[in-house]
Amino acid sequence: MFFVYLARCADGTIYIGHTRNLNTREDAHNSGRGGSYTAARRPVKIVHSESYESLEQAHKRERQLKRWTTLKKEALISGDLKQLKTLSQSRQKRKRSRS
Repeated sequence: MFFVYLARCADGTIYIGHTRNLNTREDAHNSGRGGSYTAARRPVKIVHSESYESLEQAHKRERQLKRWTTLKKEALISGDLKQLKTLSQSRQKRKRSRS
């Protein structure tokens, strides 16, 4: 099992990553071993996670989430599916109007 997670950093930014163990990964981020981005923004708290059967699926979802706007990430974290849908539709409308 693999997990894609969103972690809120002390400065309010959102870090996205993947792991096999959420608790171990959060501990790594908070001890400064989770990467330079989060090491400078501790403490870090995992605020959302999704599970996937394969590493390939997790990587695909991680790449997708990293392209999202902050508003969409916040809607996902808060579980506001209505807002998430609205934000997604807004992007689709913008893409169509450019064509």
